[in-house]
Amino acid sequence: MKALKKDADERLLIEAAQQDPARFAELYELNFERVYAYAVRRVGDRAEAEDVTAEVFHQALANLKRFEWRGIPFAAWLFRIAANLISDRRHHAGREVADESQIESAQVSPAEIEEVERRATLFRLVSTLPEEQRRVVALRFVEQKSIKEVASEVGKSEGAVKQLQFRALSNLKARLEGADA
Repeated sequence: MKALKKDADERLLIEAAQQDPARFAELYELNFERVYAYAVRRVGDRAEAEDVTAEVFHQALANLKRFEWRGIPFAAWLFRIAANLISDRRHHAGREVADESQIESAQVSPAEIEEVERRATLFRLVSTLPEEQRRVVALRFVEQKSIKEVASEVGKSEGAVKQLQFRALSNLKARLEGADA
């Protein structure tokens, strides 16, 4: 029953945004983390993922009037836009396509959607961590800095950074398990 309500709510948000583009902000807020998580997973570079995410929402807003509700989540349409953008970027960058799966990148599997949802949840949960833990997580896992580099940057000992990292990961694990339940 929850899924039906969620679908109906999403459909109403889409219809409202189609009538008044200022209402698109609600769709943006609901889907930003999903699209960003999808882009990061596909491109592996934070700056490029940010560019792709911005372009996805720009294109989605520009083409929203053409969107037709078919019972498929709005995020799937956004993922398809992202996949096409990533494919175009690779093509324009002159990179060779490594395998057939990249050519078919516009097809987003249910497993991939599930992984993106999990990453989006993780991004949301990281933002709820205490400031020091959040900073350590960002430096270690987003900027991929060593314990020594993080310690230097935050002005703490390596042991203190390890402890903050451990607490942050423990908090995230517990919250993720709670979100999955």
